[in-house]
Amino acid sequence: MTRALILAVQVPFVQGGAERLVEQLQQQIIARGHYAEVLRLPFKWYPYDQLLREAAIWRSLVLADDGPQGFDVVIPTRFPTYLVQHPRKVVWLLHQHRQVYDLLNTPLTDVADTAENDQLRRVLYELDNAYLPQCSRLFTISRRVTERLTRYNGIASEPLYHPPPLAGRLREGRFDGYILSVGRIELTKRIDLLVRAMAHVPPPARAVVVGRGPQLQAVQELAGSVGVADRIAFLGYQDDEQVVELYANCSAVFFAPVDEDLGYITLEAFLAGKPVVGCTDSGAVLEFLRDGATGFVVPPEPEPLANALSRLASDTGLARALGTAGKASIAGISWAVAVEALVG
Repeated sequence: MTRALILAVQVPFVQGGAERLVEQLQQQIIARGHYAEVLRLPFKWYPYDQLLREAAIWRSLVLADDGPQGFDVVIPTRFPTYLVQHPRKVVWLLHQHRQVYDLLNTPLTDVADTAENDQLRRVLYELDNAYLPQCSRLFTISRRVTERLTRYNGIASEPLYHPPPLAGRLREGRFDGYILSVGRIELTKRIDLLVRAMAHVPPPARAVVVGRGPQLQAVQELAGSVGVADRIAFLGYQDDEQVVELYANCSAVFFAPVDEDLGYITLEAFLAGKPVVGCTDSGAVLEFLRDGATGFVVPPEPEPLANALSRLASDTGLARALGTAGKASIAGISWAVAVEALVG
């Protein structure tokens, strides 16, 4: 019986995929007869040099591996949790601090291009390069995250997939002609691209958007300006039961983020027997989505996206066949495999 401590950071009042992953991991470790606790510390990334203070806090933690309060293994999940001191650190990396890696010098980062920030960025690189190789084992949540580690740091790692939060509850249902989008409404998720595409999708096809976020008002206004406000329902937050129902009866799922780390949405769509439409630059989404086999992969432009959405919304036979293939393609992803790799 292993005593495991999962290490996580928590941005106050934010509950997303990373937070749900940590909760699931704890539950799944316990369900397999082990002990598991979660250590969360608040995380603040601004002002930018605050990251170094966060790193110092985690590095100061010395975790015991014996005695009644010791842990056999610690499982860091994000920067800077893997800086803790423990003889057996098995990292399961969601992603690095992407603002100083692949998002640097793009509109998706909040890191200003200054000499001071450049120095801080180099320090963060040095921390990753020094401490990640010290871990007993290094897993990532996807091949895409593994590729970034190799590209930027020259560090080898192994992808370790896991089921999405709604696994076990999703079911197949009708194909009611609507395109479903689930997730936080922010720039990286490109809901604006879906709205622009819907202007080229003929009625009666419609879209249903579930989620909240900083871009909600902007995409609602965009829907009005391009003339599709009456064919896109923005539902805001929906509980799990409602989301399961929406997955069950859609004709396809739109999920075209920018260079996604993993993306539960693809896996959830497939478990509901529904095809996915993503884009050529959607990152880890393409580790599961196969163009013409489990959905469609298109350039991130409105008209190619509209063509794919139109086909699936109007052809139930095609949508069902692609969704069935998607479900079969991820049958081997399980928590049993993930927990065994992490706690042994």
